[in-house]
Amino acid sequence: MDATNDPDPGRGRVATGAVSQPAQRVRLTVAYDGAAFRGFAAQRGLPTVAGALQDALARVLRHPVTLTGAGRTDAGVHAWGQVVSFDADARRLDPERLHTSLLHQLAPTIVVREVRLVDDDFDARFAARARVYRYTVLNRDVPDPFLAATTWWVPRPLDLRAMILACDPLYGEHDFSSFCRRPHPQPGHREPSMRRRVLDATWHDLGDGLLRFQIEATSFCHQMVRSITGTMVDMGLGRRRPGEMRGIVLARDRAVARSVAPPHGLCLWEVRY
Repeated sequence: MDATNDPDPGRGRVATGAVSQPAQRVRLTVAYDGAAFRGFAAQRGLPTVAGALQDALARVLRHPVTLTGAGRTDAGVHAWGQVVSFDADARRLDPERLHTSLLHQLAPTIVVREVRLVDDDFDARFAARARVYRYTVLNRDVPDPFLAATTWWVPRPLDLRAMILACDPLYGEHDFSSFCRRPHPQPGHREPSMRRRVLDATWHDLGDGLLRFQIEATSFCHQMVRSITGTMVDMGLGRRRPGEMRGIVLARDRAVARSVAPPHGLCLWEVRY
């Protein structure tokens, strides 16, 4: 999953217990290499980013915490600017010591870039105004072992102009069902909406064969960024025309957008508040 906030408000939360009063809300900015994890959200018996964070926090704070993440990333997806919030016992909280301890316990696979004390009404997920994802493609005839973990190697030449043209139909609010894996609704609940509002979508030529797709939206649904990227790469390869993008969006049919880019080229870059 590469959605930054999916339709189910319970997903992305880690219910681990209550905090003794007085409580202090804490915000972490977290980067991680997703290759070693089965995604962000905690899953019993599986290595996840939230699971590793909650265990490390409990060791330092000496009490369990309930984590809220700004976005839920799927297995293999990376992050530079994931944001997490939780309540800590203010009597045991030393932000500087907490930061140092988390770095020692978790780095380099997970790096807590910043620890901040915030107001009680801050929520990493629901306070977010937008999320920014970056997808990086290595478009060379020979791969690079030092970029293999964070880029999608596409050896055939890509038409960057075609992929840029394909961005325009994404802007604004649409039903992105063509690009989203539909979640199974809970019994007694309606099927979640796939409507999302895209604020920006742009391809950049970084030179030396590196191409970056950056997309910003108020929220994303499951596999949305990877599906859009895979479809655009098909257009860059000449398999589809960029003029088809509008029709693909309007179709609201997952079968129309068949290609899904691999997870390791994707990074949750920033969460805007």
